Formats: sequence, C-alpha cells, structure tokens
Amino acid sequence: MTEKKLLPQHVAVIMDGNGRWAQKNKVSRLSGHNAGMLAMKEIIKKADIMGIKYLTVYAFSTENWKRSAEEVGGIFGLLVKYVASELAELNENNVKVSVLGDWRAVPGAAADSIEKALKTTANNDGLRFNIALNYGSRQEITRAVRKISSLVSEGCMMPDEISEETISRFLYTGEENEYIPDPDLIIRTSGEERISNFLLWQCAYSELAFTDSLWPDFTPDEFESIVEEYTGRSRRFGGR
Repeated sequence: MTEKKLLPQHVAVIMDGNGRWAQKNKVSRLSGHNAGMLAMKEIIKKADIMGIKYLTVYAFSTENWKRSAEEVGGIFGLLVKYVASELAELNENNVKVSVLGDWRAVPGAAADSIEKALKTTANNDGLRFNIALNYGSRQEITRAVRKISSLVSEGCMMPDEISEETISRFLYTGEENEYIPDPDLIIRTSGEERISNFLLWQCAYSELAFTDSLWPDFTPDEFESIVEEYTGRSRRFGGR
C-alpha cells in the first residue's frame, strides 16, 4: 500500500452509471441505484482503511430533480435505508458525515435521516464523509455571492476586501463545514469525461481520473489502483 504521506488528502467521486448498469443487467433503475449504494459502502470502507482524510460523493445534483418522481422518490428512500442500516457502523468507525448542498429541501424522511447522521457523528474525527446532496456548484457559488453582497450592502465588508479566501469561506466546503480542503483527486466512473457542475471552484487544481467502470461495478481494488496512479503524478499548481 502507498505511504500515507503520498495519498491524496481529499478524494471526490462522481458516482455515474447506475442507470446504465440497470439497463445492462435488465433490472429496474432503482435496483441500479441500490447496487450503487452498496458500491459506495465499500468505497467508504476502503478510503478509511487507506487513510484518506476526506471522501466526497456526488449523490444527488440540483439537476436530478428533472428525473421521474418515481426515481427521485426511490433515491431518497434508499438514502433513508442507508442511514438506518449503516449509521451505527459509521459512527463506530469514527466517520464524520457532512452534507454539501441544500439538504433541508429534500423530502422529509430523507432530511430527518441526514440530520440524524450529522448529529450522531458530529464529534467524530476520523474519515470525513461528505455527501453532495441537492448540490450544484453554480448554485453554491451564487449562494456565496449573495451572502457576500449582503455583507457589503450592510457595510460589514468593503468590495476590495473580497478575496479568493472570502469566496471559499462562503461555499458549502467553507466555514459551515469547518473548511473542507479542495479535492486533490476527482474520480468519475462510467466512461463520461466531464465535471457536471461538481465542485467547480474547488477543483481548480484537482487531478482528474476517469474509468469506464459503471459505478455499481467500481470496486475497492480499482479505487486503490486509481489512488496509486495519482501518487505518481507531478502536481505543479501552475508552477514549473
């Protein structure tokens, strides 16, 4: 296993391909999402074992509301199921759950489950597991700009005091979540090679990795292999 000092501190994952996996295996889309949830469970365990400090998964975007009511309801039902079955183990393993996005706008039972997970794991200091839920990066940046503009209009901040750090502070990864660092590595499954409105500000210098594996087929071994490949890259952050 790679030395921990060489590991990415923060890995973010765009979990793509549940629907295509379902089609490929001739099962319902909800069965595909359920298989994806099981894959996510194993990746969380692997990241924790490897010593990665932050793992962020793109669970439900602001654009996903365009899907059928049946599929959306099923996804949030699976979230409730996941918290009910896994929260005790997450807490026992010292995992801290955080949410990026407007999670209070999701259906009641799902929001209640999220709130329970946040409260139960609030004092844990192991792996930080961030769920991007009802999340869109453009919406996140717009929200930050509105908060900053309110401070300016109230005379609490001058326009020339606004810096990159100011904007970062008001993102979901900012002070309300105790400053989650920018992702070192973003992985996208299913063969698609795009960011899809995910952590646009934070990914300025992230390394990207793409795999043809559909998310339910994405294994802990493949996750480790991609992380191993990352450790051999040279990150110059614009320098030589």
